[in-house]
Amino acid sequence: MSWPDGWILIPLLPLLAALWIGVGMLTGGRVGEAGERGTARIALFAVGGSLLALLLLDLMALIQGPPGHRIYFPWLVSGEFRVTVSLLLDRPGLFMATLSAAGCLVTLRFSVEYLHREAGFHRFFAILSLFAGGMLTIALAGNLVITFIGWELAGLASYLLISYMRDRATAAENATRAFVTNRFGDAGLLLAMAMAVMWGAGLEWPELFLASHQHLSPPVPIVAFGLVIAALAKSAQLPFSAWIARALEGPTPSSAVFYGALMAHAGIFLVIRAEPLLWHAPVLMALLLLLGMLTAVFASAIGRVQTDVKSALIYATLAQLGLMFAACGAGYFDLALWHLVAHASWRLYQFLLSPSYLHLGEGAVRPVPEWLGQSHDLYNLALHRGWLDTLTDALITRPTMALARDARMFEELVINRMAGRPLRETLLAARAEWNDFSTVVEGSGIGVAGGRGMFGRVLERAALVLSWIEEQFVLKSSGDGLVKVLAFLGSYLTRAEQSLGETRYLILMIVLTFLIIL
Repeated sequence: MSWPDGWILIPLLPLLAALWIGVGMLTGGRVGEAGERGTARIALFAVGGSLLALLLLDLMALIQGPPGHRIYFPWLVSGEFRVTVSLLLDRPGLFMATLSAAGCLVTLRFSVEYLHREAGFHRFFAILSLFAGGMLTIALAGNLVITFIGWELAGLASYLLISYMRDRATAAENATRAFVTNRFGDAGLLLAMAMAVMWGAGLEWPELFLASHQHLSPPVPIVAFGLVIAALAKSAQLPFSAWIARALEGPTPSSAVFYGALMAHAGIFLVIRAEPLLWHAPVLMALLLLLGMLTAVFASAIGRVQTDVKSALIYATLAQLGLMFAACGAGYFDLALWHLVAHASWRLYQFLLSPSYLHLGEGAVRPVPEWLGQSHDLYNLALHRGWLDTLTDALITRPTMALARDARMFEELVINRMAGRPLRETLLAARAEWNDFSTVVEGSGIGVAGGRGMFGRVLERAALVLSWIEEQFVLKSSGDGLVKVLAFLGSYLTRAEQSLGETRYLILMIVLTFLIIL
């Protein structure tokens, strides 16, 4: 039996729903309470359709086996380099895709009443549909490029929903922290893709797995290393754990589906997907085991001193994710997959129920365990979350934001002045003055000795030009002319010299050095 090609609609349906809702918002067709029902129906039907198709695919896979790798059409071809639109419909992918579609559908249905009459109702459903499409793309991607596209769609949706309350400065700051930290994971995926292409193994997952068995060369661990970095950042494992607590700034449904159920588990899914590569990188598996256990202990201790329900749940999630990474490091990838599905389902339920916990809870907050309370240093470490927030802000977030501010200032003060209208007006005025420089000189009272003969007249004209330049650019007062230009350039040179010694530029130089080496 030949499998139909319609399975590509599974990740496309939520993306089309997000596009439809977004266009409706831009054209004014979906605004206010009157349009809520239509927006909700579009999102629910799209994600529900994907879930029904996945359930049918799961049933067919149980009877006849998974369809496997499906290539639909070439996307980019340049010489021997080829990128296709493809899906990998295997056991791990179907597990993760079914979980993603079901989790998003439940969250969307919960959000219909939870966000009723919210000003950002339509925006929320558009972004959540975008996230559903991104997660389904990650789960079913047939190559690294499609995986990266899904990775970025999910990350973009996460950023937009953390900053859902965009009028609040805290929401924007926390969204930026999460966004900046996850760029390290994106760099890992880009490194894996670049090494796979340089290695000549191709970007399709099956080709990459086959090549890893045939060519046990250094690029195999490097590709696996890039994927591991991406997974650690997305699942907030040490040392990237600081951002996930900040990400709870968004509405409860987004916290539930993003960090309790799906997106935080995308990292461990990527590790499970890369199992054939990791078997050839024992050092990386040992690293996964170590970081997973450290994260589990770290998050467990921090979770026991939290006083709000969402923070306690997110650190409980982080601890469980650490155990999944440790299981993969020990070689139990199937156990990690089952753990992922069971934990994500249960944690989604707990997060969606968290607003009710605030009303159902009675009595004092749970006391700190005796073993933690007796150790002042350990309690202080847990209370301050290992000071990872401070370290991340000092080493990553603030330098990156400062670098962005400097780039914007450079654009406003230099690029815009070079390409904008004020500069053109200045040049036109200067040209007019140049054409009439004789009149300008005579009106200013500048005296130049007259010359005789051709040579004398040339010297006279040159003297007039130099006198005009001196008058216009050197002798002008009030900071005009050449003095102003030199002062302007000097201030930028001084600022550049000072900035080169700051942390953000040192980090940038280190990153550029590694890129050049690679």
